[in-house]
Amino acid sequence: MSPSLFVVVVAFLNLVLLARGQKTEPFSGLTDQTLFRGADRYDFAIMVSPGETECFWQFAHQSGYFYFTYEVQRTMGFLHGRHITATARTPKGFLIDKSQDIRGQINFSTKETGFHQLCLSNQHNHFASVQVYLNFGVFYKGADMANDQKNEERQKLNDTLDAIEESTHKVQMNIFHMWRYYNFARMRKGSDFFTLQSNYNYVNWWSTAQSIVIVLSGILQLYFLKRLFNAPQVTDTRKPRC
Repeated sequence: MSPSLFVVVVAFLNLVLLARGQKTEPFSGLTDQTLFRGADRYDFAIMVSPGETECFWQFAHQSGYFYFTYEVQRTMGFLHGRHITATARTPKGFLIDKSQDIRGQINFSTKETGFHQLCLSNQHNHFASVQVYLNFGVFYKGADMANDQKNEERQKLNDTLDAIEESTHKVQMNIFHMWRYYNFARMRKGSDFFTLQSNYNYVNWWSTAQSIVIVLSGILQLYFLKRLFNAPQVTDTRKPRC
């Protein structure tokens, strides 16, 4: 084997070993000041215009749990179709899950670290805007991401403090899931409120229109009945014929 070929083979083997040992933690050379990762969870409402798509990016570490909940609260415009398409993609752009309904949830475990993409598409409604309430974020089983350091610290603590910490973490996780269910209930309440308001306006407008039609029809009936009973004036030059 020639020396140049031997160097090429060694370099190739080194690249293979590096690729196998590489983690999915990107941006290792960047600090927290240069990379804005945002908060772990968000909840807000957004208006999606007809035929448009709105996308958001949520940072999540590997071995986390991602949740994404949405609900269409109201529509504005013609052809009030309330269905919307929601998609979730990995940091590399691969589709994780898709939901097409009035309301839905997308939950998954994060396999790699990076910014996951969440999109809402209103392509089905070309003449109506939709207001969508969103609640998404990521949570982890551990109290924080520094698991190795925490394991070392826990070994130095006694069993009592370890049990207290574990119980406290369980309480925090239960409170977090209660907060998720509360947001979902608030989402449904907002949707029901806008539905009731829309029905109320619909009933009022139709009641007003029907009342106007009834009054106008009564006036027209009186007018034609009056014309039927109007007798012509009799004069010397103008007398009714037998």
